[in-house]
Amino acid sequence: MEKFRSFDEIRKSLEKKETDCKAIVKYYLSKIETKAQLNAFVEVYSQSALEQAAAIDEKIAAGKAGKLAGMVIGIKDVLCYNEHESNASSKILEGFESQFTGTAVQRLIDEDAIIIGRLNCDEFGMGSSNENSVHGKVLNAIDETRVPGGSSGGSAVAVQANLCTVSLGTDTGGSVRQPAAFTGVIGIKPTYSRVSRFGLIAYASSFDTIGVFSNNVKDNALVLETMAGPDDYDSTSSRKPVPAYSKLLHFDKPAKIAYLKETVHSEALQPEIKANTLNVLEKLKEEGHKVEEVNFPLLDYVLPTYYILTTAEASSNLSRFDGVKYGYRTPNAHNLESMYKLTRSEGFGEEVKRRIMLGTFVLSASYYDAYFTKAQKVRKLIKDYTEDLLTKYDYIVLPTTPSTAFKFGEHSNDPVAMYLEDLFTVQASVSGVPSISIPNGKDDKGLPIGLQIMTNSFKEAELYAFANYLTAAAFNK
Repeated sequence: MEKFRSFDEIRKSLEKKETDCKAIVKYYLSKIETKAQLNAFVEVYSQSALEQAAAIDEKIAAGKAGKLAGMVIGIKDVLCYNEHESNASSKILEGFESQFTGTAVQRLIDEDAIIIGRLNCDEFGMGSSNENSVHGKVLNAIDETRVPGGSSGGSAVAVQANLCTVSLGTDTGGSVRQPAAFTGVIGIKPTYSRVSRFGLIAYASSFDTIGVFSNNVKDNALVLETMAGPDDYDSTSSRKPVPAYSKLLHFDKPAKIAYLKETVHSEALQPEIKANTLNVLEKLKEEGHKVEEVNFPLLDYVLPTYYILTTAEASSNLSRFDGVKYGYRTPNAHNLESMYKLTRSEGFGEEVKRRIMLGTFVLSASYYDAYFTKAQKVRKLIKDYTEDLLTKYDYIVLPTTPSTAFKFGEHSNDPVAMYLEDLFTVQASVSGVPSISIPNGKDDKGLPIGLQIMTNSFKEAELYAFANYLTAAAFNK
């Protein structure tokens, strides 16, 4: 049996003096080395993690340690960590070393979490398979011929393969929840603005959200409550109080639950995922909860709305990467114009270039109103419709993904098929509401299936409590 699959286990071992933080870090370092073929880590911070561990061991001995003492965390390669490289898994940022630590990461460090390394991802968070990284693809630990999901594939696999206690990912349209489903772990996208984006390399600023991967709900809740809250460095971060999510996991009241007809009856839905989702809904009815089928007629518009708006924001955000101040610069330039063109052509991968061009197109003078302005209006309709449903129901339950993990290369030559992998996750992103993916059995090939739960904005405490209830042994007996 593997050690340290939960933070409670780590904490008890530390309290009984059966281990110390240095030994815990060494355990994870050995696991990372043993599982190196998975390619989850871009860089392992062996020395700094051991130094952090030694300092925290002294704090524990003095009775001054923070609430995350002993927790070992991996961070997605889009999060800044002072004096460590951050390159968004892109050639265009090769060699870039961050001069500061992002707020979310710093708050974990302040509570004595140990950062063990940075994790592979799709370039700039653009992808659903982790095949778009300059560092190569990440392998799914359950079946190494299959994708781990994206864009936070390395973060998902690091938790799946027990290479760290918890990991951080980012979710723009499903980039935490979809890989969580593909790897059989828990992944949350909090309410937009719940966690500061300061220190996050931007893809689409009105969608980007820092999320958490874990093996259990309690660890996930503990990390989010530590990271969340207002931040003077991010004017979009919410000033709403942050509950102690990890202490509010008890769930014992009848709930009103909606499930979307258009998702469970979708032709794209794999039969085993449909069966497992309906089984959960039936069990909820048996447990006395009110479960009702509802229509979401805007589902067909969610994905195009998401891709129009996110590519537009990407076109704007990624214009700063031009080879002038930092990162990659082409050696083949002969004047200023060719330096810009060649640097960006050589530095960005194919998927990132595709999205920049799409975004530039929808922002162009001739098409701005026809695409971008219209998509903003549709986004408002989707958000209003979703929030209206969530005033009538406590939760919306739906599959996380239409299929289980697909094989490498299966969608590589068909961008639309790849984009459709986000079909069920983008609604929460477009609406800005929190959403969590939890494991929901396996298909006939033994591949994990995810169940997604949404609730209204800033109701993460209720979301965690319900997720904890659904993952409890008593519910699944």
